[in-house]
Amino acid sequence: MPLSRKQAMSTADVLSVALPYIQRFAGKTLVIKYGGNAMIDEKLKESFARDIVMMKLIGINPIVVHGGGPQIGSLLEKLKIESHFINGMRVTDSRTMDVVEMVLGGMVNKEIVGLINTAGGKAIGLTGKDGELLRARKLKVKHKTPEMEAPEIIDIGHVGEVESVNVQVLEMLVNSDFIPVIAPIGVGEDGHAYNINADLVAGKVAEVLKAEKLMLLTNISGLLDKDGNVLTGLTTTQVDALIEDGTIYGGMLPKIDCALNAVKSGVSSAHIIDGRVEHACMLEIFTDEGVGTLITNTSDQMPQHDG
Repeated sequence: MPLSRKQAMSTADVLSVALPYIQRFAGKTLVIKYGGNAMIDEKLKESFARDIVMMKLIGINPIVVHGGGPQIGSLLEKLKIESHFINGMRVTDSRTMDVVEMVLGGMVNKEIVGLINTAGGKAIGLTGKDGELLRARKLKVKHKTPEMEAPEIIDIGHVGEVESVNVQVLEMLVNSDFIPVIAPIGVGEDGHAYNINADLVAGKVAEVLKAEKLMLLTNISGLLDKDGNVLTGLTTTQVDALIEDGTIYGGMLPKIDCALNAVKSGVSSAHIIDGRVEHACMLEIFTDEGVGTLITNTSDQMPQHDG
């Protein structure tokens, strides 16, 4: 059905507003952590794929890193494998790791690749094992209770952290027509696979590539102050203060630490964005308002939303 004149004018206005952002970010690399509702809701999945394809077509280089915790939990339940968590991290024995690889490296990764390709892109799915993209080391978890004199070191199995990233593999893809889609599975020196938090992988990839942006899709509207209002623009100094005074706490801390480390390591900006909003990535990059919280390291003054 053809657009009405009013709709056509509205479309032209939107494109005109986006033009300065397109000019600013053309040729730049963006790392997007894809997770939450955006991975479950069919409409949101399609809008995300279209956003990624649009970025590539206008000259931006997107790299997608995805999670898959709920999908892993669902398959473990079907297989009657009990899940255990310590400090929010899944204890991953060899049997569980087989399921993690099957879900992340197979089912979830290939679905995202398929969505992007269906939308007109050229996506390539990778795990950290491909070209030794993600070298991992075993994550040591410290657990301490008030009655303990010293923290206990707990082995939670095949759970790792990023030791290094093979930049050559990513640069080869980024400088081509392809869109990398990365499952957060690393490989250790012993050749064993390790499950790594997707936020941490996205942050480390953004750091080593000195990406223009790190974008973390979440199921919240952004960082909130103590009155529940979204904080749209923050510097790293201000975020540190919010952690110190307890405004940012609990489950958000690992995600915020990831964003902070990336920005402090040379990434121009990090974004905590609401993945429940259709076309959240495009709104965040190409409009003045955005749909989340922007974190920069530019000054001690409250930054304006940079798209």
